[in-house]
Amino acid sequence: MPAADQTDPVVRTPYGAVRGRYERGVAVFRGLPYAAPPFGPRRFRPPVEPEPWDGVRDAGCFGPTAPKPPYSDAFAQYLSDPFVPGDDCLNLNVWTPEPAPGARLPVVVWLHGGALTRGSSAVPVYDGHSFARDGVVLVSVNYRLGVEGYGLFPDVPANPGLRDQLAALRWVRESIAAFGGDPDRVTLAGQSAGAISAGALVAAPQARGLFRRAVLQSGPPEVSDRDKVRRMVRRMATRLRIPATAAAFAEVDRELLLRTQAEVGRRSSPVVGGPAFGIVVDGDLVPRDPFAALVEGDVAQDVDLMVGWTRDEYRLWLVPGGLLERVDRLGAVALAGAMARCHCGPEVPRGYRSLYPEARPAEIVGQMVTDHLLRLPLHRLADARPDHTYVYEFAWPSLLPDLGSCHALELGFVFDTGEAPESARLAGWGAPPDLADAMHGAWVRFATDGDPGWQHWDDSHPVHVFGDGEPHVAYGPRDPALAVWTADAAAREAAAEAVAEPDPVASGWAARRAEPQSVVRRLRLPGRVRRP
Repeated sequence: MPAADQTDPVVRTPYGAVRGRYERGVAVFRGLPYAAPPFGPRRFRPPVEPEPWDGVRDAGCFGPTAPKPPYSDAFAQYLSDPFVPGDDCLNLNVWTPEPAPGARLPVVVWLHGGALTRGSSAVPVYDGHSFARDGVVLVSVNYRLGVEGYGLFPDVPANPGLRDQLAALRWVRESIAAFGGDPDRVTLAGQSAGAISAGALVAAPQARGLFRRAVLQSGPPEVSDRDKVRRMVRRMATRLRIPATAAAFAEVDRELLLRTQAEVGRRSSPVVGGPAFGIVVDGDLVPRDPFAALVEGDVAQDVDLMVGWTRDEYRLWLVPGGLLERVDRLGAVALAGAMARCHCGPEVPRGYRSLYPEARPAEIVGQMVTDHLLRLPLHRLADARPDHTYVYEFAWPSLLPDLGSCHALELGFVFDTGEAPESARLAGWGAPPDLADAMHGAWVRFATDGDPGWQHWDDSHPVHVFGDGEPHVAYGPRDPALAVWTADAAAREAAAEAVAEPDPVASGWAARRAEPQSVVRRLRLPGRVRRP
């Protein structure tokens, strides 16, 4: 631990020297640029290296956050999302116990969530002090969001936000040794959209060798339908009365662009779908669906994975704004909407009703959507890479009404930041510190040597459960619900084979639900429609 009067730590990066701060016994460097500001002629374009600087750059404060609309009032009561003004938003932060070459400590690179439209590395829940305290260098990254990061245009390369993350990983590879990190022991981790991004980078050929392990929290590898992302851009262009090109969008005032994006995306959610931004196959950084690439064993066989979910993911999607009660009132209509959202037949909700006879419609809808979006693909991913995958479930219920074990609740436990007011927005005051010790300790162990402390995936489907009481391994806790989807897929296939003269209306509906070359059919993963 540094002495009380020790001077601020100074580290030299490839672009210039930076001065951090000692805080509670660890060194912290904030707002370090890993790419040039993505505005002016660089707006909507792939990142480029930052300009070198002379002297020593101060790194005591968080750098600018990427342009983003604020959360609605309903979500803002639960989720913190600081805004830091400025153009130099492609920056990162480093927490390290030993800011000196030669320490060779494990490194975790954190990608925040927020549906690729919100969030930042400045969220207090993501404070990296506990990781550094326990011998791990923590790097948290800002990247472009929304239309600036994931709009699809004909005149610029796709996925600039994902390219930002790749640039940050390259910065870590080149620079982290100077901060005491080992560039050969990097773990890429993220939650929600950050996990989806991490999964895409695990499969990306250009990211090979930049990290050794990955943690996917509540987000599987996936890509969005290019037409769906184009529709989001076109709707914005219509409102702005401009062409749907990057050149035209680059001329729009930043605040107007954010307001328009928020208006167009207002009805989008994981439960009901709707227009949204997402990672797309681009033939370059994302040459194919990353889920298919990983499951079919084409790439990254040497990357260890830890994947998992929360027990009640859907409650963060439904509780704010009273959507939970509205879904309950809609009843059968809501179930029909969930069937359309999940591309399944009536056998699935009937199966869930038999498994959970006392559940309300909102619970049935929520668990169906959670399984479709998260648990089914993560199970399939673990099945394809059992010797290299560990699976967990977070099942501790929030102390706040109705939230249960909701999406993002585990973050304060992973980072051991439960005492922060921003963590209490989701967990309430009095979250168990022993659970934080257990969960944070598992992430530290995984980053250090690849073993979080329980058995890897196999035919018994071991899932490490972090809930009330002692963490423990449960075997196949989600298997009964996921088997409902398998039975539904088998029933659909059997019915299709029995029809000699397919009805034109029904066959047209089926064509809209799944394309002939879908990964779902090839991998026998029911309900996941993925388009190239």
